[in-house]
Amino acid sequence: MLFDKKYNTQSKPQSQRFLLSLKKMTFHPQQPIEILIPRLKAWFDSELGRELLTAEKAVVDRIVSSLFGVHLAQFSVDSRVKLYEESPVTHCFSVIPRLELGIDEHNLVADNKEIPLAHESVDVVVLHHALDFTDSPHQVLREASRILRPGGHVVIVGFNPLSAWGLYRLFSRKKDLPPWCAHFISHRRLSDWLKLLQMTELRHITGYHGQAFEKVTMRSRLACLRNSIKRSPAKNGAFTVMLARKDIAGMTPLRSGWTLRRLINIPVAEPSTRGSLKPVNTKESA
Repeated sequence: MLFDKKYNTQSKPQSQRFLLSLKKMTFHPQQPIEILIPRLKAWFDSELGRELLTAEKAVVDRIVSSLFGVHLAQFSVDSRVKLYEESPVTHCFSVIPRLELGIDEHNLVADNKEIPLAHESVDVVVLHHALDFTDSPHQVLREASRILRPGGHVVIVGFNPLSAWGLYRLFSRKKDLPPWCAHFISHRRLSDWLKLLQMTELRHITGYHGQAFEKVTMRSRLACLRNSIKRSPAKNGAFTVMLARKDIAGMTPLRSGWTLRRLINIPVAEPSTRGSLKPVNTKESA
């Protein structure tokens, strides 16, 4: 059953190392989700926001097109963004944090930190900036791991701190406004979280090497810098996409016991030579 009315997010045992690591992590406070979402949607409607979404969708489409299953859940901060249109999964839907006018039937209104879905009921989870705009990104990732079935995949889309956008954010005066109020979680930290949740990272891709200036003229003047950054071997795009698989700890393929028994050397009695005819010596008989 996909929906679980009596779900309990704490019923599944999690790694104690993961829980201890969360006590050492702090993130800067953000505006309430009711205020943040309208401003974030307005930024995605800008020309710079549309360019970023187009680049993100191109990368995610290539990934989700090769992931199969029955259910796909997308944690999103914008109900209009659908990153599963190229997915072959049968049932796709979005989890949005608040009720909005005009949303279709493919949206589930719920808190990303407490999803009313059964344990291990989803085959693919897509996190579209869900870790960037929340007061508890580690809890959102933990909740995604809870509803993901063993062998399922998670696709994480977020802002890259090791990029020109991350550098712009450090010196920006608009740190309280989206998208600069995002957490910009590093790839190294996300990799550690995935390992503690018994998930294996499969791919890491970055994209959109344009500058973070809102004005088109400024981005056009720095087009040569964009091409140089794009040719760099470092993963310094504005956004990062990570693909990970949920594994089962302690599963080791074992051979059948019957096969092992066939390999044991069983002592077999050899035929005795007692009472057999001795060879005749022709020289003595002569």
